[in-house]
Amino acid sequence: MLTSVQKEILQTLINLYQNSDGKSIKGEDIAEVMHRNPGTIRNQMQALRSLSLVKGVPGPRGGYKPTIEAYHTLNVSISNETSEVPIYKNDKLIEGVSVAKIEFTSVPHPGECEAAIKLLGSIKELNIGDTVRVGPTPVNNMGIIGTIVGRDDMDNLILLDITTIRSIPKNTVYEIASLNLITLKPGDSIKQAAKLFSDAGIDGAPVVTEGVAIGMVSLTDIVKALAEGKEELDVRDLMTKRLYFIEKEGNIAKAVYKMEKYGVSRLVVVNSEHSPIGIITRTDLIEKITNLKEFPLVYEDK
Repeated sequence: MLTSVQKEILQTLINLYQNSDGKSIKGEDIAEVMHRNPGTIRNQMQALRSLSLVKGVPGPRGGYKPTIEAYHTLNVSISNETSEVPIYKNDKLIEGVSVAKIEFTSVPHPGECEAAIKLLGSIKELNIGDTVRVGPTPVNNMGIIGTIVGRDDMDNLILLDITTIRSIPKNTVYEIASLNLITLKPGDSIKQAAKLFSDAGIDGAPVVTEGVAIGMVSLTDIVKALAEGKEELDVRDLMTKRLYFIEKEGNIAKAVYKMEKYGVSRLVVVNSEHSPIGIITRTDLIEKITNLKEFPLVYEDK
């Protein structure tokens, strides 16, 4: 059984090692972070080495490295650059801190869900009352938003009162996009486009020529043109020429990212030859992410 001091030293070593690019950590650096005497750190390191929790690295650039057993002892997953889970405070990324583990402590009913978040790195910027965002996680693209209601510096833990949990499905856009692509062509009038939109029940379509999408016309564009009496105008004079595409193998997370980054509500789905084969809209994504079709909302009359 580790003492509280040994546990704190081991946690500090792991935190520093996490951001060292594989370099060993000097005892003086651990002492500075912990505000303790370097001699105390060296003495405790001997005990931790005898427990196979710490490995000593000799030489002028030497120091200490945590062993795999150290991570297991502190119940920390061994993370690497490709699997780091970020944490944000006030929508600002906290540098040098990564989420090692998420445990839901209670899920009695929506609105009363808590999670214990094990962190790698200094948690000094995180205080009770702060609202934080965790994720997305690498496996299931889960994200959590909540308020910090507890903090344990010894175990590098924060306790969140969760307000929002989202997990983005792994589906490709090809699986949920509208593939019966309805298109406009150069020479079509606004009036023709309006009839097409009405008959098909759609609110946007690409302008395509020779298998290449050259622009996008939305229902808003149509309504504005008709209100100005421009029903005979060519769709090329009205279309938005800057299009945003996504490959059919692209996943939902990538589609969400593109829509948010470019401020658009639809993407053109293309095949390997970059020819348009479908459209994916913000509504498609919302329905899939919220699972409204799989889990319809039920309202009770009181």
